[in-house]
Amino acid sequence: MNGADTAWIIVATALVLFMTLPGLALFYGGLVRARNVLSVFMHCYAIACLMSVLWLAFGYTIAFGDGDAYWGGLGKMFLLGVGTDDLSGTLPEVLFFAFQMTFAIITPALIVGAYVERVGFGFVLLFSGLWMLLCYAPVVHWVWGGGFLADGGIFGETGVRDFAGGIVVHETAGLAALIIAVFLGPRKKDTTPPHNPGYVMIGAAMLWVGWFGFNGGSQLAADGGAAMALTVTHISAATASLTWALWEKIKFGKASLVGMVTGTIAGLASITPASGFVGPIEALIIGAIAGIMCQEAVNVIRNMLKIDDTLDVFAVHGVGGIFGTIMIAVFGAGSFAAQLGSLAIVGVFTVVVTVVLVYVVKAITPLRVDAETENSGLDIIVHGERAYDHAS
Repeated sequence: MNGADTAWIIVATALVLFMTLPGLALFYGGLVRARNVLSVFMHCYAIACLMSVLWLAFGYTIAFGDGDAYWGGLGKMFLLGVGTDDLSGTLPEVLFFAFQMTFAIITPALIVGAYVERVGFGFVLLFSGLWMLLCYAPVVHWVWGGGFLADGGIFGETGVRDFAGGIVVHETAGLAALIIAVFLGPRKKDTTPPHNPGYVMIGAAMLWVGWFGFNGGSQLAADGGAAMALTVTHISAATASLTWALWEKIKFGKASLVGMVTGTIAGLASITPASGFVGPIEALIIGAIAGIMCQEAVNVIRNMLKIDDTLDVFAVHGVGGIFGTIMIAVFGAGSFAAQLGSLAIVGVFTVVVTVVLVYVVKAITPLRVDAETENSGLDIIVHGERAYDHAS
């Protein structure tokens, strides 16, 4: 065990949990109508709790167990046989478990943005739990757990390069979000502006800070690689914020706060897969492109395809993660065959599993709330609470 590595990953684990609670909850909560803000908080909080238990029970062993190239097996259910002296590299394995658990929390939580203001709470919990176990955890094993997409797999000695989750986190969550949005259909009332842009900015800032643990921690060591990952993460986020705001100003005559901080998230998602393989100049380029490209993706999904991915999960996270994954090959840090092939394999798998799960889960519990609940707001009808005295 290395004490410095262990100390850093303890901090990184806390930072990644901070991304979901309260970062993502505030970012998403500020973007919805006032009558639905508590439902968004509830979704994020409940998902964090449920994924933690499921990761302990089955998720970790599926992702990082000693199985074959496709499945980790069930040998480490409930961390059976894993003690404080067992190591994963230079870290206590129980710490590696906890760090990866925070990724298993935020990935299904990202999907929340696609279905806010109209989804059934039971559907959120049942779908998220099954999706994490049957979609996310197997993909983790394929890419990070020594599976068939990793080094020595189907792409030869140099497998796919995905440092912190362009494929594993952002592609899977983005595609799942898009599919659920299609199944749900649009909101009855979708033109109301964000009820609290201040929440959105605070949440985005928390995500930005937490992302240092997300990307920097993925080095799994306290060394120069972690420092570089942290640095390029910041540069990409800053650059994408500026290009998003500039593009908004050129197109609409105004640069908005919500737009600028959405650009931050686009830059963070885009650098995530590449953060262990590029330097500051490449990060500048990735961020500069991401701020414009993801904004245009929002326009395509929302206005051209008429899909109500409410908080633009696919356009920002899905497109950003896929873009960053490809840029690894563009900058010569990975092979195009491995990057594009893995994106295709994981993409098809995610779509199939998500579609099947939506059909199964909505047969058990309603996918969408009724029209009266949607109109009155999920906060008071579903959860019996209001965020404000006069929620609009």
